Amino acid sequence: MAQERRLVLDANILIRAVLGRRVRQIIETHIEHAAFFSPDVAFSDAQRHLPDIVCKRGGDDEAVAAALELLEAVSRNVDEVEAEVYAAHRAAALARIERRDPDDWPILATAMALDCPVWTEDNDFFGTGVPTWMSDRVELYLKATE
Repeated sequence: MAQERRLVLDANILIRAVLGRRVRQIIETHIEHAAFFSPDVAFSDAQRHLPDIVCKRGGDDEAVAAALELLEAVSRNVDEVEAEVYAAHRAAALARIERRDPDDWPILATAMALDCPVWTEDNDFFGTGVPTWMSDRVELYLKATE
């Protein structure tokens, strides 16, 4: 039997899971043999940014509410990781990503704490010492368990 695959999702992946179909489809397709995680701040970031993104795309209050409901549904397949789990890796994560985007340290620290790759569309994670997968190739990683 193949080992379960694990991934830490960046906030941009959570947002893509809400606004698009492909990311959500990947998660739903692989949920039986993969585990998905995201730090608490990534969920907060997605929740904070979604209303503006939806409105910029022409959405109204109803569309914003639907997007936030969908984020809640996505969260049922993505385990929220509390700061207590990743905080011990803050200094090491900042040392690796601070020059690129220090706000991303919780994503990297979560990946370090859980010893698993990051799924992102953000190039800032490349070269941080943690495997990084983008949406166009993440299924190669996930399908390796089948």
